[in-house]
Amino acid sequence: MDLSIAAILAQDGITSGAIYALLSLALVLVFSVTRVIFIPQGEFVAFGALTLAAMQSNIFPQSATLLVALGVVTFVQETYFVMRTAERRRTAARSIPLALVAFVLAPLAIFAATRTFAGPTLPMALQVLLTLAIVVPMGPMVYRLAFQPLAEASTLILLIVSVGVHFALMGMGLVIFGAEGSRTAPFSDARFEAGAMAISGQSIVVIAVSLALIAALYLYFERTLSGKALRATAVNRLGARLVGIGTAQAGRLAFTLAAAMGALCGVLIAPLTTIYYDSGFLIGLKGFVGAIIGGLASYPVAAAGAVLVGLLESYSSFWASAFKEVVVFTLIIPVLLWRSLKSGHTDEGEE
Repeated sequence: MDLSIAAILAQDGITSGAIYALLSLALVLVFSVTRVIFIPQGEFVAFGALTLAAMQSNIFPQSATLLVALGVVTFVQETYFVMRTAERRRTAARSIPLALVAFVLAPLAIFAATRTFAGPTLPMALQVLLTLAIVVPMGPMVYRLAFQPLAEASTLILLIVSVGVHFALMGMGLVIFGAEGSRTAPFSDARFEAGAMAISGQSIVVIAVSLALIAALYLYFERTLSGKALRATAVNRLGARLVGIGTAQAGRLAFTLAAAMGALCGVLIAPLTTIYYDSGFLIGLKGFVGAIIGGLASYPVAAAGAVLVGLLESYSSFWASAFKEVVVFTLIIPVLLWRSLKSGHTDEGEE
């Protein structure tokens, strides 16, 4: 391997690592706030990529139909929950209309806008915005349907539910998108020469958007009231509830941010590789490796670990392409051993 090949592999690794970093940050955020190991994170990647690909192929994205269906089911569950709880029944006149707008009317408006405007003639920026408008609202809906009723359950039960949601969403992806893979048009066809290495404009877009989003998340958590509420919920759920922070609202917000980051990752990665309905699972697992390196708690370490995963995957594909996935996922073993030896053992009953 000469220096030019090493530089090209490093460019590919950093580009992939930027995607994995966003996914690892989303996983850490969801776990910190809700204790959910969010295995379906990858499905939002696939939904984002395939929704955009459908628009560019002049095919109506059936993910908009799925959004309406999820919204109706969520509204029914929300109405049942409000009417079943005496304390909430007094506020039903206000909460039910709000739920109707959020879970039924807004998805129907997005469906109508998609039916009217979606297509290859729509500018790329608007295609991306419409894709995010379709996929992102699915995040809080999934939380409301599957996880909020079990908010106080053990981590093991939440993990089992997470696996079930993953298979359900993957099956829905097969139904609405089919088994064929798709790619999208690149955001930039430009190429820049840096010595002997050519840097693609698409790689620059991916890295720049990832860095901008990471910086925006930092400012959100440090400078906004809702961001500080999320941090407080991540530190101590009971303490956050005692000071008036709604943990259910925090969970919905965490899932919304996770869905946004997943869909955006799908939009960014779709021009680089062919995405299938089940491709998001493997991509999400690589983000999960980065989150594990960060102990599902540290955002900077998780992001750095995700970049390491991208570099390791890139160089492994050169040296041993048949075993690159094995090499990447084997990285979990020494990390888990080190964390196990460092933290010691705590019985579940002593927590």
